Amino acid sequence: EVHLVESGGGSVQAGGSLTLSCTGSGFTQYNVNGCMGWFRQAPGKRREGVATLDRDDDKYYARFTEGRFTISRDAGNTLVLQMDNLRPEDTARYYCVAADRFYCQRWFLEDDGSYFAHWGQGTQVTVEP
Repeated sequence: EVHLVESGGGSVQAGGSLTLSCTGSGFTQYNVNGCMGWFRQAPGKRREGVATLDRDDDKYYARFTEGRFTISRDAGNTLVLQMDNLRPEDTARYYCVAADRFYCQRWFLEDDGSYFAHWGQGTQVTVEP
């Protein structure tokens, strides 16, 4: 019932920026203003948590994002990931995720994403060297 749709992916040069957005439908009270986030996966590599945002506006970031990525909610409860100073190793498919919970915890990023019940189809990010 919950559907997540990502947009904003594309190809950029190293050092460039992209803004990813996620819109949802079929949300319950746990999803609207609840725990949501972004994961990514490149072929042959494990899934990586990128960032999460929850009801209290607590934000958790993977170490590799520090100082470069910002997660937020825009008007209409759109989830946004602003990515600056992109590097080739950021190349991956990026997925919007939502948990049926109000709150996130840091360890959710260290899991493979199984805590999150809802996943979008992903949007491809390619960073050229």
